[in-house]
Amino acid sequence: MGPMSTTCLINSYNYAEFLGEAIDSALAQTVPFDEIIVVDDGSTDGSREWLSRRYAAHPVVRVVTKPNQGQLSCFNEGFAHSQGDVVYFLDADDVYEPNYLQRTQTVYSRHPAIDFVACAGRRFGRLSELQLRYPTSRDLGYSILRAACLRDWVGASTSCLSMRRRVLEKILPLPFLADWRTRADDCLVFGASLAGARKYYLAEPLTRLRQHDNNLFRGRAQDDGAVFRRRVAINQLFEYLERKLHYNIPRLAEFHHREFCTIQSPTWHELRQYLRIGRVASLSLWRRAACLGEMLRHLLLRQPSPASIVTEAAESPRAAVEHLFAQTVAYPTRDCERRVA
Repeated sequence: MGPMSTTCLINSYNYAEFLGEAIDSALAQTVPFDEIIVVDDGSTDGSREWLSRRYAAHPVVRVVTKPNQGQLSCFNEGFAHSQGDVVYFLDADDVYEPNYLQRTQTVYSRHPAIDFVACAGRRFGRLSELQLRYPTSRDLGYSILRAACLRDWVGASTSCLSMRRRVLEKILPLPFLADWRTRADDCLVFGASLAGARKYYLAEPLTRLRQHDNNLFRGRAQDDGAVFRRRVAINQLFEYLERKLHYNIPRLAEFHHREFCTIQSPTWHELRQYLRIGRVASLSLWRRAACLGEMLRHLLLRQPSPASIVTEAAESPRAAVEHLFAQTVAYPTRDCERRVA
């Protein structure tokens, strides 16, 4: 496999005070990006003029200007102008650590089956803390069913995401721009899962996520109306993508155990998730038991030590197995169990 070309896609709206730092962090990578595309979403704070003065003749940085339509529209427009085999996303108020591209490219190079890499981040500014979604680096496997049936969000925030072009081509462009003016990383995370991306989590804080008073979403309280509208938007997104990708989720759920076995070091919590997914499928009692056995074998063989398994299960191994088997033979539901955070 030849070298992979890379694109950094920066979305910006009225972030002139932060934008230069974001672009400079992309330019300062120990391994350079092939192209950096800055999409200005109709800014009114002088961003466009500043970008034109500073980067009009830059060999790597390309500026795309458009009317204000929100974050998802920036993803659509930026991807349409990109050429990289792997696309990296960056909010204009965040910054990359210098070795971010090098570390993630190592994952893509060593694991050709990996389509999507999410990393840890470190918040800075008003709030300083490590944003670590999983405790260790690991192959998260496929997550079509976890997304479709449980609305499980397998990823990280925008500036911690990258994915191969072959996956993004199945997702973008997306409609529903008005629904995703902010928090459009949901479209990337859920969309990549549904598009069949094999995901990897890199438990290293390779990006810095800025906390400030002008964040459009991060750190802001959401009222009940906003929460409900987001759930409606997520439902619409899933219905659209499932039709586009021609999925029959109940039939696909018959292979829930196969998807589970793609996870490198699954947890007991993830096993319980897949047992819930298995209820969607019309399987015989014998087949459910066989699926459970295969998943248990994968989980036990992939755990670092028996002690950690018992601790996480919070019960004896025998009791855990008996409880899990009872779940598999419960009356199966006919529709996917939907959960939206």
